[in-house]
Amino acid sequence: NSKFVFWVADWFALMNDKMGGDLAKIRIVGQYLIEVWKAAGMDLSNVVFKWASEEITNHADKYWPTMLDVGRRFNVTRIKKCCQIMGRLEGSLTAAQILYPLMQCTDVFFLKADICQLGVDQRKVNMLAREYCDAAGLKFKPVILSHHMLYGLKAGQEKMSKSDPDSAVFMEDTAEDVERKINLAYCPNKEKTDETNDAAPAEEVDAGKESMHLQVDTLKNPCLDYVQHIILCPPGATFTAGGKTYSDFTSVKSAFLSGEMTEQNLKKGLTDGLNELLEPVRQHFTNDENARTLLAQVRQFKKEDLKAASSDEKEERRLNLVATGKISSAGGHVVFAPLPTASPTLQMATDILARLALGGDKKKILFLSDWSAHVCSSCDADKKAIAAYHTVLLSGLRSLDPTLMDDVTVVTQSDAILSDPSNYWISVINIGRHFRLDDIMGPNMKDSDAVGPVVGRLMRVADVMGLDPASIALPTAAGDVDGFGGADVDENIIGRYYDEKLIAVGMSKPDLLRGDALPIILQQREIEAHKTENDEYYLMDDPKVNGKSKMKKAFCEPGNIEFCPPIMVATTFGLGGKSQILIHRSEENGGDVTYSTKDELERDFESGALHPGDLKGAASALMVETLDKITAGMKADADVTKASKALKAFEKKMSKKKK
Repeated sequence: NSKFVFWVADWFALMNDKMGGDLAKIRIVGQYLIEVWKAAGMDLSNVVFKWASEEITNHADKYWPTMLDVGRRFNVTRIKKCCQIMGRLEGSLTAAQILYPLMQCTDVFFLKADICQLGVDQRKVNMLAREYCDAAGLKFKPVILSHHMLYGLKAGQEKMSKSDPDSAVFMEDTAEDVERKINLAYCPNKEKTDETNDAAPAEEVDAGKESMHLQVDTLKNPCLDYVQHIILCPPGATFTAGGKTYSDFTSVKSAFLSGEMTEQNLKKGLTDGLNELLEPVRQHFTNDENARTLLAQVRQFKKEDLKAASSDEKEERRLNLVATGKISSAGGHVVFAPLPTASPTLQMATDILARLALGGDKKKILFLSDWSAHVCSSCDADKKAIAAYHTVLLSGLRSLDPTLMDDVTVVTQSDAILSDPSNYWISVINIGRHFRLDDIMGPNMKDSDAVGPVVGRLMRVADVMGLDPASIALPTAAGDVDGFGGADVDENIIGRYYDEKLIAVGMSKPDLLRGDALPIILQQREIEAHKTENDEYYLMDDPKVNGKSKMKKAFCEPGNIEFCPPIMVATTFGLGGKSQILIHRSEENGGDVTYSTKDELERDFESGALHPGDLKGAASALMVETLDKITAGMKADADVTKASKALKAFEKKMSKKKK
């Protein structure tokens, strides 16, 4: 009574560059394969055919968060081990081929599969699904059934070669094709004693050439392999060769190795047996008009230069946020909010405001990457904590600069993606197909790191395509956007994808700007254990009393203007919003003094004319005023107050977890 789900993996074919990455052609091939299975006599009473592209798109809100969770729980090394399913050298992997095992693992849980029956070449990704259960705390693990992989028909082929049509018998082969292929097939009658070929392959060996077999085989005769796993596979089947009929494979192999059965008789019997099985398929594709049309199309595809056809595409599939109504027009100025943390700092807010200001008169968009936060394990991928962070961040931004924020459209990534998930994820896949994995990882990521940031960087390019902006503001230098720096990599891959792909299909490359606010870090500590947000940064939800207490502890060496937090604070929150800043001093110290520029502050402080105590007093007053403004904004909105409490509770929970 079990239901068998036949998963027609059209999106996976796209990731693996089948049919030149043409999804329409991949769809036709999928329809052809369904006809093959029907014609081969499959009992369809408990079989359901499901197309990956349709099911995933119709349930995008369930599928993609699961995929992102899989991605965050494994490192690059573990995912590379799964790439045997694509037969690729690790060093030549595209970034899209990293998505393949993540999605295949996700399929198991999306389809609620109790049993996964796939070829032994896919055992590593199936075991990944069982490992995910341990990592995610899921009680019931899927049962993995790995079936045998047929040898290629030529010597040394662990499996068929897609580039060699004579390496296997295909379902559409004519009787003459079958006879020719089998007659030319490798057919040894002596077992090898040297099994070096079955040893674990060195790192540089193509994963597709790794042994595909569950049992040791020192003969590796593809003709006998076909007899055992095709001709004699059905219950009660027999094999006839040289006028003698066999009912079990052991007898066939023994007769051949002893010389009782000749190679010619073995191949003749195999040819006859295969043609008998294929004849109903041939009749179906001859007599059924739909099947006949599909076969003709598939045969034509084999003749075409699919790579060339793919490169001539006129339109790039992408999310279009203007068309889906998420933004009013293209050509805006985009800023991506920093990935979430349980303790958002005031520095984050001032950096965002500085980057938004770089947009001038353009329409400004603040993009909240909540799904990227999940795959990068920000806030331990806690959905509520991520949402709370964004709520608190937006409240702080509106309190700090209400005029600027009134002109800003806020777009949440998950909402944007779900407005057209199919085109979005196809664009992610296509971006991944364009770049080598090493390009996306950049100089700072290692194979031992989580694979999540790789996915996040592909999503960042797809986000930009969906927004179609005139400019983007990224952090300066190698700003940290994903836990591994990332700003330089983002700038590189966004720029390259436009230069190498998108400009040719009519999209305009945005200006890639870099910008941050002045640093308002309060302490410089080289030893990581000594760093603490309690006195190193101002936090978004600091009470106003912390404006004074933290400034009191802030570094402020007399005459040192290379690192002087009070000057940075005074400039950011004093001169940044006012024309002048007044510093109160006693008459003995020269009386009150007014400054109009940062240079004036630095000049007097460096010379000793401005005392650290007086400077700190002014900076403290500014911080008390600033934090009071942010706190008032939070208290005025019940949702923000709730979000702030949720972040505090999450931070406390994570602190206990670390202990």
